[in-house]
Amino acid sequence: MAEQKKEVLVSVKDLQQFFNLGKKDEVRAIQDITFDIYRGETLGLVGESGSGKTTTGRAIIRLYKPTSGEIMFNGKDIAKLKNGSKEMQEFRRETQMIFQDPYASLNPRMKVKDIIAEGIDIHHLAKNDKDRDEQVANLLELVGLNPDHATRYPHEFSGGQRQRIGIARALAVQPQFIIADEPISALDVSIQAQVVNLLKEIQEKRNLTYLFIAHDLSMVKYISDRIAVMHNGRLVELSTASEVYNHPLHPYTKSLLSAIPIPDPEVERKRRPQPYDSSMEEDGQKRTMVEITPEHFVYAAAGEVEGYKAAAAAYNA
Repeated sequence: MAEQKKEVLVSVKDLQQFFNLGKKDEVRAIQDITFDIYRGETLGLVGESGSGKTTTGRAIIRLYKPTSGEIMFNGKDIAKLKNGSKEMQEFRRETQMIFQDPYASLNPRMKVKDIIAEGIDIHHLAKNDKDRDEQVANLLELVGLNPDHATRYPHEFSGGQRQRIGIARALAVQPQFIIADEPISALDVSIQAQVVNLLKEIQEKRNLTYLFIAHDLSMVKYISDRIAVMHNGRLVELSTASEVYNHPLHPYTKSLLSAIPIPDPEVERKRRPQPYDSSMEEDGQKRTMVEITPEHFVYAAAGEVEGYKAAAAAYNA
């Protein structure tokens, strides 16, 4: 991504998402999350299951009403928009989601052409039936499927093909921003790279902005410009993909990276995953995201900053 023109498309500030607020079973899914996504970039959001990644994506796209905080999209605070309002309709068109399970997210009773064209119909983006069919055929070609597939049903396709249908559906309304929620985790490893490559190609063709949610750090490094690491509903580290991958600072990020298998039997035999002790977060110290080196932020208490700066300096020594 070109460094000179960093225009913020999505800005999330102090976002909180609680469920069953004030009850015994209250869940604090996201706490005080702040980050920006620049137009044309891919921000990877990683963390283990239950860390709050998907909830963050769903809050940004307003599938949940945030408990508090700001979600700015193109300068408008989406967190305050009312469902059914004209501005919300416009936001729904400009922001789309690709879901984790490509079968569960497709209506099994609908033909592929009607699944893809649902958004076109809702937002009145086709002049007539011929135009609608042409748009569907073009979208199927764009995602690497045959236009003849339009009259088939989801059960007639493989997992990778279904995910391509899901991608075509998201693209049908000409969005600016796409949230991809673990779009490859339900697919065979051999298909995963194909889908990620397809997403990269489409991003370049259509100048799209992605929030790519996953737990596989190696795949996220490949597709992302920057990576944000989540743990227990908070961001713990945020920087460029190469910086997070090669110079991790937060112990949790180091632990995640140490768990990635290495395709070399000799090296793999000696690899020791690094455990992470989450009790360090419960020591009563106030922590915030601090910029340790330019563009590299870590969730740290005041007394930890110098240690992180020394660790960063050691990488560069």
